[in-house]
Amino acid sequence: MATNKNIQGQEEKITALYCRLSQDDNLEGESNSISNQKEILMTYAKKNGYLHPQFFVDDGISGTTFNRPGFQEMESLIEAGKVSTVIVKDLSRFGREHLLCGHYTEIVYPTLGVNFIAMQENVDTTKGIGTEMMPFHNIFNEWYAAQTSKKIRAVNEMKASKGMRISSTVPYGYKKIEGDKEQWYIDEPAAEIVRKIFNLCISGKGPSQIARQLEAEKVLTPTAYFNSVGKKTSNLMPANIYAWRSNSIVHILENRQYTGCTVNGKSTTVSYKVHKKIEKSQEDYQIVSNTQDAIISENTWLRVQELRKNKRRNTATGRRSLFSGLVYCADCGSKLHFCASKSLKKNQEFWRCSFYKDGRGTCTIHFIRDVVLEAIVKEAISELADFVRCYNSAFLYLISEKKGAESINREKSLRAKTESAKQRISDLDKLFSRIYEDNILGKLSDERYSRMANEYEAEQKRLISEVEENEKVLIELQKQTVDMKMLYQGLMEFTEMKHLTPTVVNKLIECIEIHNNEKKHSHNNVKVDIYFTAAGLFDIPTEQQLIDTMERVKQKKGAVTSK
Repeated sequence: MATNKNIQGQEEKITALYCRLSQDDNLEGESNSISNQKEILMTYAKKNGYLHPQFFVDDGISGTTFNRPGFQEMESLIEAGKVSTVIVKDLSRFGREHLLCGHYTEIVYPTLGVNFIAMQENVDTTKGIGTEMMPFHNIFNEWYAAQTSKKIRAVNEMKASKGMRISSTVPYGYKKIEGDKEQWYIDEPAAEIVRKIFNLCISGKGPSQIARQLEAEKVLTPTAYFNSVGKKTSNLMPANIYAWRSNSIVHILENRQYTGCTVNGKSTTVSYKVHKKIEKSQEDYQIVSNTQDAIISENTWLRVQELRKNKRRNTATGRRSLFSGLVYCADCGSKLHFCASKSLKKNQEFWRCSFYKDGRGTCTIHFIRDVVLEAIVKEAISELADFVRCYNSAFLYLISEKKGAESINREKSLRAKTESAKQRISDLDKLFSRIYEDNILGKLSDERYSRMANEYEAEQKRLISEVEENEKVLIELQKQTVDMKMLYQGLMEFTEMKHLTPTVVNKLIECIEIHNNEKKHSHNNVKVDIYFTAAGLFDIPTEQQLIDTMERVKQKKGAVTSK
């Protein structure tokens, strides 16, 4: 038992009782809970006469880092000379990085005259008890952290291969119901804001503009909203609960999970020691479809990503064309530059190739006035709207012809193969368990078990790789899929309003190519190719072509009916 003599001259100093629990430690049960640690440490301090005990707690933080709030608070008091003794339940609570553990306990604390006690290992640096074995304990604790990290990574990889959700974080717009941790449900008030953000983007607004509009409309930020519904969040409550940040808008616009899928493997860490997050390429993401109800359509998400690639900036005058980010040179493929200045009236604003540079560049001018382009696009949309409204079946037939039966069949085949492979992956997990049990029970020899396990593992790795490749191809095919809903919606909006808006343009047009006109004084005769979002480059058929198409449609319907 410690006596007053042991702590003589340190009556004003505190005894630091340090507690730590990581998320992984929860697996060890109640014995390592914070409350349990506090009780053990306080009992020890009182029993041994340590004065002024004060708790320092880090709950849910890994021992592989010493950048912990509770630990840092304790260290600041130690450096200020206000701590006489540090007591921990065991060395693993102090940390699981043997070099830094040794640095603090063998160099820093003795230098500052601070006693260190680890109860379980019977370490007391003042008395020189247990110090010889302390480095070995620290090395073992670090090894345990490394093994735990490997196990967690392996479990996550297994869950991802089965299409299960790895992250426990629920994005703004969704919620969990108590007792159902796996399933996400639409949180309608927040989901409505998510839909609004996507619609504003399609209408031509950038993240900063969207953020300012939401603030003006007094829409609660995600953190403020979570707080209002009683949901805990690690983010601090903002001073202005309506002050949306543009990066929050970007995060929402880029989150594919709003389409009803789960996205695994977006990031990793350097190692179990270095927790710096490394973002992976989108090609390496594992996407599992239909894991929760969608807030926005797949096509809307894809359209927004295309618009985000072509970020639109205002000119020096603050003016911007309806077609900004959509206009390209038909020859060199570069974007056309929108030219507007204070000296130019609105009907004088024009487009030219970015690589023209007043005749000194690598391309020709490809000149067209913005008002002329608007008239051409408006006429093209009007003609398409009339054609679709009058000859819907012919339009659908022509689009399906463009897409090609081969592409459709390939998509169906890939989906079937992918589902079959996923089922086999799941079956292999069951087979692993079965042969393991047979081996333990002596029904299967070690040699045969090893051979079968290796074969199953090799097959599973091959199938996982195959699924990943197939899903990448399917995503690309999805981008090419005809989504008539988006096209019809845009055409109907135009039909009702009879004028172009950013929303209509962004829904209907994928890109516009401008050809060069060699006739210097006839800018109104420039050839313009308009690629529609769902239909691509589409020419309205002539009367004879339409008659031929309708005949083929009739024949197709007749063939289907006869079957």
